[in-house]
Amino acid sequence: MKKHFVLLLLFTSFLTFAQDKPKPALSWKDVASWKAIPGFGGTQLSPDGTWFAYILNPNEGDAEIVIKKTTDSTQIKYSIGSNASFSMNFSNDSKWIAFKVYPTDKEKKAAAKATAGKPLTEKVFLIELSAKKKTEFERVKSFAFNGEKSSVLALQLVGTSTAADAPKGSDLLLFDLISTKTQNVGNVSEYSFNKKGDWMAYTIDANEKAGNGLHIRNMNTGVVMILDNDKASYKSLNWTEKGDGLALLKGMKDEKYKSELNSILGVKNFTSMPELVTYEPKKDSTVFPKGMSISSNRTPYWSEDLSRLFFGVSKVELAKKDTKKAEFKKDSTKKMGSDVEKLAKIKADTSIKSLDDLAKALAKAKPDSSKKTAATMPDTDKPDMTIWHWQDKRLQSRQQVQETQDKNFNFISIYDVTSKKFIQLADSAIRNISVAPKQQFGIGQDITNYELESNLDGQQYADVYTIDLKTGIRSKVLDKYYIPSFGANPTASQDGTKFLYWQEGNWLVYDMTNKTSKNISEKAPTSFVDIEDDHNVRKPPYDVYGWSSDNRSVLVGDGWDIWQLSADASVIPINLTKNGKTDQIRYQNRYTLDPEEKGIDLTKTQYFKVYGEWNKKSGFATLDNAKTQTIIWEDASLGSLGKAKNATAFVYSKQTFKDAPEYFVSTSTQLSDAKKLTKNTPDFEKYAWSPSVKLIDYKSDKGDKLQGALFLPAGYEAGKKYPTIIYYYEKLSQTLHSFANPSYSGTGWNPSVYTSNGYAVFIPDIVYKFNDPGMSAVWCVLPGVKAAIKTGIIDETKMGIHGHSWGGYQTSFLITQTNMFKAAAAGAPLTDMVSMYGLIYKNSGTTNGTIFEASQGRLVAPWENWEAYNRNSPLYHVKKVNTPLLMLHNDADGAVDFTQGVEYYNALRRLKKPVVMIQYKGENHGLAKLPNRKDYAMRMMEFFDYHLKGKPAPDWLEKGVERLNLEDHLDKRVIMNEK
Repeated sequence: MKKHFVLLLLFTSFLTFAQDKPKPALSWKDVASWKAIPGFGGTQLSPDGTWFAYILNPNEGDAEIVIKKTTDSTQIKYSIGSNASFSMNFSNDSKWIAFKVYPTDKEKKAAAKATAGKPLTEKVFLIELSAKKKTEFERVKSFAFNGEKSSVLALQLVGTSTAADAPKGSDLLLFDLISTKTQNVGNVSEYSFNKKGDWMAYTIDANEKAGNGLHIRNMNTGVVMILDNDKASYKSLNWTEKGDGLALLKGMKDEKYKSELNSILGVKNFTSMPELVTYEPKKDSTVFPKGMSISSNRTPYWSEDLSRLFFGVSKVELAKKDTKKAEFKKDSTKKMGSDVEKLAKIKADTSIKSLDDLAKALAKAKPDSSKKTAATMPDTDKPDMTIWHWQDKRLQSRQQVQETQDKNFNFISIYDVTSKKFIQLADSAIRNISVAPKQQFGIGQDITNYELESNLDGQQYADVYTIDLKTGIRSKVLDKYYIPSFGANPTASQDGTKFLYWQEGNWLVYDMTNKTSKNISEKAPTSFVDIEDDHNVRKPPYDVYGWSSDNRSVLVGDGWDIWQLSADASVIPINLTKNGKTDQIRYQNRYTLDPEEKGIDLTKTQYFKVYGEWNKKSGFATLDNAKTQTIIWEDASLGSLGKAKNATAFVYSKQTFKDAPEYFVSTSTQLSDAKKLTKNTPDFEKYAWSPSVKLIDYKSDKGDKLQGALFLPAGYEAGKKYPTIIYYYEKLSQTLHSFANPSYSGTGWNPSVYTSNGYAVFIPDIVYKFNDPGMSAVWCVLPGVKAAIKTGIIDETKMGIHGHSWGGYQTSFLITQTNMFKAAAAGAPLTDMVSMYGLIYKNSGTTNGTIFEASQGRLVAPWENWEAYNRNSPLYHVKKVNTPLLMLHNDADGAVDFTQGVEYYNALRRLKKPVVMIQYKGENHGLAKLPNRKDYAMRMMEFFDYHLKGKPAPDWLEKGVERLNLEDHLDKRVIMNEK
């Protein structure tokens, strides 16, 4: 008996020990295998709402797809290999799902090390959901179900040749979902189904262009029609939204030109006998611009009424001759042949109707003896240089970045099928035209007179035109129109006859038919000016939700509520939500639950995201019959609301800082009785995690009402103080309920990993005063930290700060103004505002001056206020720095030039201040390569662990690493981190 009692005590003690044993902290090594649902493209709801698929993807390793029934516990899982993004699709009848399966992580790493070998390819798995039956297809490039019909799965296979000049065609498999029989169509370069799925268009591209053409297949009968057949390339298949018209390009090789010369093909009348429409520029020489061709860089499309084809035109580049002999050879026979060819082209030109037309055609055919082409110029040695001119509208560096874009630029044009008339709509002045719905009008912007100034001070202006898309006639409607933000750009109504625009704090509507303008917001008892936008722009607007589907009104916001503005100003503006400003609730974005909707249908229930500005709650609200109702309101972050295409089934996500995003389904329009569908982050329970978060209210030194989020460390005990990392980037308190998936970010930072390892994390808000971007951080961060210290959670003797880019600037500046932080890590920081102003933002090729004057910098030009630049430059105050600093700055940084880090490093080093700068070769503004991301994440935590936790300093931090010892150092760290 005594023996049994002792055993019972031992067993009970073991259970108690097992239950009390603390969970381990999440290490950076553990992060590699951490699986989570991707934030974008990781989920899909079947059209009937009965199935939900989601991806669980690790930071390193192989992902899996989970296909779960929404009405019971049935689920299927498949390993799908390793990839950055994933492809999956349900059939329209929801009976099938197809998804790609990628090479495994192991296979990819082995292939990367191999000098040669068989290229890796992807598979497609097709799952019959009711039977859980799997069919596999190898070497698949792309796949698609045939639209609404859902009778066939098309799979285009990888071609056998990888040569650049090889034909683009490959095998296309048509798998019949009912009979399970497969048909192989060879040499297919493109394929596309119409919306109903009863027609498939495909193009053939074979060796030596033998049999190339446009084919269409009736998916009901299996009958194939060859609509065009030529030694040409056929590309850019594009169905109309309804599926009643098809447009594409046909390219013919001409030895005189570098690229193919395109013509337009259009197909319509699919309900009877399909009709082919062709427009060939070479047969329209009197109208089509000389030296231009139809561009391959704009996808052609039909107008909604199938009366016009839209496409782009661009300059053609002459081919260069291979040898000097060919360049200078005078061949009278060739000349004679050339003249004969020109005469034949003129005879074939159907646009020539009169003697005047003939004269124009002959004039175009006549060579210009005053010009020497590249083909007739002898080879010479040319300097390699660039000329930077003060009157360049775009910096040469900007032109270099946009060189490919400029080469591919094309002017939108139309071909009227009925009148057989070509019209070029855009030109070098009005380069960009937004085509309004119904294709009756276009809205064009001419920035010619303002481009240089805009590229100097960042302020955007344009002359706005309306364009009659049937005649090409333009009318200027707005002169020097100011565009303070993207949302201020003209927005067309759904009937295409009006557009909304913003002017000096008011919303106006311009009627393109009547050519009249009306102020539609002036009578509203609120302001639509975004007063919270602290950038140097004049009266930017709050967001526009969109036009109503009946074109009679527009929904706009005032930062809080939703307002309905009458398009003709005949009705006083209506506050639809009423309680937003009163209750400090923001009605944020509207959810587009029907991707095919044409405007906001106010006769149907509309769904909005709602957010509590000061309590950080969020949820969903409905707008129905001009009345709003909040249907979910929680201490969490809710979002990603979607609806099944063919059923009343809704899916949304919910997360908090300590709960990963999970997806829920509801068959109620009120989103009630929602059922959890997912099990995200399956390894979550293995590790210690932050138990909660506190919202800290405080005021800046300038009296601004601000907040910060204080995340508690794992294993938190009341009354105990903890080392703390303070992180910031403008306003981030709204992340109070945002789950941070453990990952290797491009900056080394992840709050979840830090809280799991015993750190508290505080994220305060920063608002800005003009001409004081650095001092604004001091005025906001320091009082926020002091308020957080009062909670008793933060150990004020063990605080570190971290930020990247603009946050890196705040870090490098804060340590010049205070000694309250024991360590600081700054990623890609701006350090000398004077030199930074004049440097190039290499990723875009623009000057930093525009960013300083009209965007994040919040400064005037330096010569207008030198004192402001000095006052807010970390380098100017470098002698006051006493905080140990870790800097990350990469030599290929295209946002904040590498020299900014070097300047600060050299100044601190000269003053014998403790500073270490980490540089990764060839990396840009953030780290992209996984080994580098892993390495810096570990180094930054080692830095903070030493200064804030008293852990031993690693050798690289204590003594640095000599150049000749660097390889050995890196080898040892790789081995150490793999253990």
